[in-house]
Amino acid sequence: MVYLTHQLIYPSPWRKPAALALKDGARYVDYQVLYDQTLRVGKLYLTYGLSRYDRVAVYMDKRIETVIALFGTSWAGGVFVPVNPLLKPEQVSHILNDGNVRILVTTPERLELLRPIFPACRDLRTVILLGVKKGEHIIGVEIVDWADISHATDKSPHRVIDTDMAAILYTSGSTGKPKGVVLSHRNLVAGAESVSHYLGNDSDDRILSVLPLSFDYGLSQLTTAFRVGACAVLMNYLLPRDVIRAVDREKITGLAAVPPLWIQLAQLDWPEGTDGHLRYITNSGGAMPTATLNTLRKKLPRTKPFLMYGLTEAFRSTFLPPEEVDGRPDSIGKAIPNAEIMVVRPDGTPCGPGEEGELVHRGAHVALGYWNDPEKTAERYKPAPGQLAGLPMPEMAVWSGDTVKMDKDGFFYFVGRRDEMIKTSGYRVSPTEVEEVAYATQVATEVAAVGIPHPVLGQAVVLVTYDANWDVKMAGTILEECKKQLPGFMVPARVIAYPRPLPRNPNGKIDRKRLAGEMIDLFEEPNS
Repeated sequence: MVYLTHQLIYPSPWRKPAALALKDGARYVDYQVLYDQTLRVGKLYLTYGLSRYDRVAVYMDKRIETVIALFGTSWAGGVFVPVNPLLKPEQVSHILNDGNVRILVTTPERLELLRPIFPACRDLRTVILLGVKKGEHIIGVEIVDWADISHATDKSPHRVIDTDMAAILYTSGSTGKPKGVVLSHRNLVAGAESVSHYLGNDSDDRILSVLPLSFDYGLSQLTTAFRVGACAVLMNYLLPRDVIRAVDREKITGLAAVPPLWIQLAQLDWPEGTDGHLRYITNSGGAMPTATLNTLRKKLPRTKPFLMYGLTEAFRSTFLPPEEVDGRPDSIGKAIPNAEIMVVRPDGTPCGPGEEGELVHRGAHVALGYWNDPEKTAERYKPAPGQLAGLPMPEMAVWSGDTVKMDKDGFFYFVGRRDEMIKTSGYRVSPTEVEEVAYATQVATEVAAVGIPHPVLGQAVVLVTYDANWDVKMAGTILEECKKQLPGFMVPARVIAYPRPLPRNPNGKIDRKRLAGEMIDLFEEPNS
């Protein structure tokens, strides 16, 4: 049985020791080597004083050592904190301090970037480097060479159980600084079990790891592959075309991405025969535009699309089976295995079919809350609705803050995120609903609807677009279609062309908050 995160890599009948576990360019390791190296790194942590539940931050690009550093933390009884390699020193400093990180694993190049922040990192005691320069020194911090794993003392790991915390993932959020979501071993293992089940993963799969490992959706590509003894192919891509080349070169069978990347991938040519080995694609982190999905399905007719919904606070909530895509292309599906998803009113009573309400998730995937933040934890983690009055200790569920509805057949439909909803003329407008109409015109490469403060309307709906071949006439085309398909209060007051691809947050999603801030100065109510 697998109870703890690191046990996902233990050699077993379905994770054969000689089977390929990780591939990184020309480098690769099998499950036996991955297991051996993980234990050595875990013992290195213990040698330098890792206590039970101590946080270990890993700030590197995607490489074999990154994975070993994460899973070695789990083996030793610590808590791993993957740090997105795109983050700047100030953002990394927030994570190191908020997470009370004791050990940092990084590279010499990144160490130089972080050097100015170290005096403020009050809990940091040890930095483990992949290659140490002679004379390397930081006041108050011990520098350790990764190569010392061969000399680590033979210490036993701290005892942990499946309900103990295993990881802290920092979410970008829509307001304030990132929050650390605390995940237990049970969360991570249950997620791997559930996803590998409905995707039908097995040891023959080759899963491309494109998304950041600091993103729960990205980390899931590792845990899902390891659960069934498959191979995870690591990739730090620069351009969307690099992803397609990797899919072809590595004969990838499973590919996960977020909507902005799928939009770009759909516009490119895919090598003939790709759908002969690419068994499935998955989408999460936002709704995939129907036009994008249709284009991908035409180019990859034998590849099955899985449309999913999830949130870091509960990992994954729903998925739409490929056989339902034609009939319900705008649905986020039904609950994943071993989860119950409810749509409730503010008082917790269940909504009827077609009635909008808040999505609430209960089950093994519900995280432990936000690190060092009981107030925000209390806002999001509350007793699950519908519990029996005699239950002495109520079960906690995640109240997502997302508005959804459910049809008479039990399929869910995403309406909008509470913190992204646009309030205009007394109405609540979902950005995704406006964006869907704009994408369907196939005029612009990228679009994002944002709310801009307005003295009369409260907020005005502004559609920000990007296309390399933008022409002012394109704005008219989009507006005309919006007027045809949307009620008056949802029609954008302006379509504004952005000079470059729309900005993303560290997880690759379009950064609506940043766009809204930039648009305030650019937006002017049209005279007509």
